Amino acid sequence: MKANDVIHPGSPEARARAKAEARARVGRRLFLRGAGVTMALPFLESLPSFAATATAAGKAAPVFPKRLAVLFMGNGINGNHWWAKGRGDQMELGKSLAPVAAWKTKLNFISGLYNKPSTGVGIHPGQTGGILSGVPLQKGAVLKGGISFDQVLANAVGQETMQSSLVLGCEQPNTGYHETNFSMAYSSHISWSTPSSPVPMEVYPSLAFDSLFENRGSRRTQSILDRVREQAEGLARRASADDRTKLGEYLASVREIEKQVERTRVANGQDAAPRGDEPAGEKPRGFSMSRPGPGLPDDIRLHMQMMVDIVALAFQTDKTRIASLLLCRDLSGLFYPFLDVRDAHHPASHRDLTDDYERVTSFYCSQLGRLASKLDGMKEGDKSVLDRSCLLFLSNMWSGYKHDNSKLPVITVGGLDGALATGRVLDYLDKGDDNRRISSLYLSLMDRMGVSLPRFGDAERRLAGI
Repeated sequence: MKANDVIHPGSPEARARAKAEARARVGRRLFLRGAGVTMALPFLESLPSFAATATAAGKAAPVFPKRLAVLFMGNGINGNHWWAKGRGDQMELGKSLAPVAAWKTKLNFISGLYNKPSTGVGIHPGQTGGILSGVPLQKGAVLKGGISFDQVLANAVGQETMQSSLVLGCEQPNTGYHETNFSMAYSSHISWSTPSSPVPMEVYPSLAFDSLFENRGSRRTQSILDRVREQAEGLARRASADDRTKLGEYLASVREIEKQVERTRVANGQDAAPRGDEPAGEKPRGFSMSRPGPGLPDDIRLHMQMMVDIVALAFQTDKTRIASLLLCRDLSGLFYPFLDVRDAHHPASHRDLTDDYERVTSFYCSQLGRLASKLDGMKEGDKSVLDRSCLLFLSNMWSGYKHDNSKLPVITVGGLDGALATGRVLDYLDKGDDNRRISSLYLSLMDRMGVSLPRFGDAERRLAGI
């Protein structure tokens, strides 16, 4: 290619150049590298890292990124126990929200928003496929909707990271067509890279793990720790005591995933993963970083925990700043015997005001609580990773019994480094339909992530009061 040749956006040349530029931008970050593996590390204040940039005085000062994650639960919630009142640490929460009570001051409970293009079009797929895009969906064999706002952000800020976004799920996609003549692909995906293409959703923890650590090649089933041990020990010797502790905690969080996977292997009659020695740093003992096993965990609790933890590690190490996690799809077939609920998720949602479905709702809210807890425990300068993030939890409808999506359950946790006020209960139900569009919320969140658009989906204005 000649120097004056035009490189068109989206072309292979443009993608290659963008990838090269991204790698150059992350060149100052801290990594541990071994045979077929690259482990990004969290911000360590005593060592040069991705967060160091020159100030006017010529000294290195930390500049920390903002992150956004979407957590989705299909088929609505128990409306009797989904409420909040008050503000800040005096906020009162309904029973289903107890798992996030520890973050009242970092939480926004938002009610009354709706996705107008998905109302009045029929149940399930038509209510789900455009939940993050705010545009009408096309029926029939040809998929057509809109790019989701998480992918708008990924396109804008993803070049700053090794992975533009992380798109995970805890349930396999559905195929075929619904009785409303909408494709079941709309029920199964919330992240869309184009109006006709959902982002491939990773449901296997082992492959999600591999992408996080760039674990590849013939040794990918071997302990990652063994392959980076010498570098890890050398790094720990150079780091401050506080950073050695942080490094140990980071390795422990990865080990937590691995221990869960090992229990699954043993339960399935497989050999336990090989153990590595103690990690660099002051704690913990018994750490190893072997690759998760193939297949899907039998226990949905374990599956969700691992996927939540992978999102947390991706944010901590700045592997990506944008993530979506489909905890369960619309028309979900997941079962919850550990909650003493006999029905699968979708039939249980048809009795959405029962104690059974309240326990289901609370279980999903606990996944948001787990991610908030993980990120809040990750210190980054004078704040936590949670303080610099926004976790958006929502469903495609309010009532599963009525298939009612005239209002949606929405929560945010985290303040985007002070850009988003928190500790509030916000109700838009009586503000008029033009003032309660969920796409207006997306415009506001994108603004706070540094991406400003004149309109998005069916909204041309920001959400007032957010």
